[in-house]
Amino acid sequence: MEKRTILAFALSALLLFVYVFVQERFFTPPPAPPKTTTPAPSTPGTPPATSPPAQAPENRPPPTASAPTTAAPLTPPAAQAQERARPPARLVTVDSPLYHAVVSSEGGKLQEWTLKYRGEKPLVAVGELGPGGLQMSPAQGRAAEVVPMRVAREAGQLGPDRRQDEVVLEGEADGVTVRETLRFHADAYTIDTVVQVENRAGEPRTVTVALPWNSVVKWGDAAERFIGQRPTEIVWTTSHDVQRSVIGPAHDLETDGAWIGLDSVWYLSALLPKTGDFKLVTHTEPAADGKNGAKPSGRATIAVRAAPTLGPGQSWTGQIVVYAGPKEYERLHALGLEKAINFGGFPIPRQYGGLPMEWLGVPILLLLQWVYRGVGNYGVAIILLTVVSKVLFYPLTVRSMRSMKAMQQLSPQINALRSKYKSDPQRLQRETMELYRQYKVNPMGGCLPMIAQVPIFYALYLALSVSVELQSAPFLCVGRLFGVDLWICDLASHDPTYVLPIMMGITMFIQQKMTPAAGDPRQAKMMLVMPFVFTFMFLNLPSGLVLYWTVSNVLQIAQQWYMDRPRLRRAAQEVKNATRA
Repeated sequence: MEKRTILAFALSALLLFVYVFVQERFFTPPPAPPKTTTPAPSTPGTPPATSPPAQAPENRPPPTASAPTTAAPLTPPAAQAQERARPPARLVTVDSPLYHAVVSSEGGKLQEWTLKYRGEKPLVAVGELGPGGLQMSPAQGRAAEVVPMRVAREAGQLGPDRRQDEVVLEGEADGVTVRETLRFHADAYTIDTVVQVENRAGEPRTVTVALPWNSVVKWGDAAERFIGQRPTEIVWTTSHDVQRSVIGPAHDLETDGAWIGLDSVWYLSALLPKTGDFKLVTHTEPAADGKNGAKPSGRATIAVRAAPTLGPGQSWTGQIVVYAGPKEYERLHALGLEKAINFGGFPIPRQYGGLPMEWLGVPILLLLQWVYRGVGNYGVAIILLTVVSKVLFYPLTVRSMRSMKAMQQLSPQINALRSKYKSDPQRLQRETMELYRQYKVNPMGGCLPMIAQVPIFYALYLALSVSVELQSAPFLCVGRLFGVDLWICDLASHDPTYVLPIMMGITMFIQQKMTPAAGDPRQAKMMLVMPFVFTFMFLNLPSGLVLYWTVSNVLQIAQQWYMDRPRLRRAAQEVKNATRA
């Protein structure tokens, strides 16, 4: 294949990689909620809105029949009324192989929720991130407040002999009693929550019940304890798809759906209502400008909220599943949360109508997990995947090498045609194509392996970019020196020593030198620049992706050497004969 054709495909691949890198790292989508045509009615248990709802930006999609409507703001914890004396809070500790939890009697909220996931990873930070506790308004027109409750026990321990544990809390407000049951599991990051409300008053009541989860918009000087702790998006379901909104701008909605969550790259806090006619609710207070000593934090809140009307002596029960844990595909799939993993869109972002990439990223991810269960190392699994892909594409590689050698043999004749018809480009093109037909050479034959590997490369990029399974997954980790990992201790992040990207560039350079040369020498020199460009691009990409490309280059070098053996033997024999002569 002509060098200009190789250059065109290399530049196309380079453009694809730059596009993917910029889209995933730097592209900030606009808030997702659509415009609203009418203000939502005031929901009991929340303060009425004092200003008209904010209008959506002009670039948001128009509302549809299933679009959510603007909801009244949730009551933030800091603004709750403290009209009566509240009993002192009691704490209940629940410990399991997967997490450490501390439950407060104030609405049954989690004071602590620390994952035991390759180290301690807290998904609850008091005052910054975590649930707000069960909020209830016992009558219409009153603000919802966190319900103070009673709890009898203090600690629980889950393990192989005890797979589940329950924490039961009870409270009341103005003739309305509430009972909240939290069921913890030893082998899951879920909390099954059951809320029972009974009206013991002598008149009907419309009771508002809400379970919120909060996050500050801007953390300021508060640094993440681990990558993925800080939510970046609000994600929720509609009747037909998953919607996303970047945390930051003002955002209020109330809609029906299966679940709602605060989403980061690798971790998710989600609320899944099961029964009770819950609505999905969000409210975002934009961050202040930080003037006059104000902290530019802001607050984003997601919640599930119901407002049942109960007659005297009637009761109501609602069930919610709370998930707070890593975005492991199989765990999320079991709960119906797998679409929380954002595989992006192609060739444009998914929110603008791009083709969803789950069909390409999920199979690679599942294959990696299957191989990992056999070898116990994701780096080895990536290497085996690369070997398998090379074996599958070996026939294409053979055809490519033969086509490139044929092009190399035709190079003198093509150069002669260029000199002869340099003033007549159309005649040059006809004569060149006639030469290809005469010798049955396909100028595109050398591009087949590159074209075939681009989908796998892109799928692996997606899998490595969004897979929490690879976070802190080591390949050849020999320890730490002066705070730097030696060597690859996290396949989901870049190589801190930059050894692997440099090895990738060296192998790519060797591969270019071994590739049969044809065409203009200036184009050949330009092709030798590509390894340096790719090395620079790969410096900050996930180590797993760089490992795949490096191993692929090494296998390609081995294939080229194997196929060049007859030619090398003939050349060595000619040198020997010339020496004897």
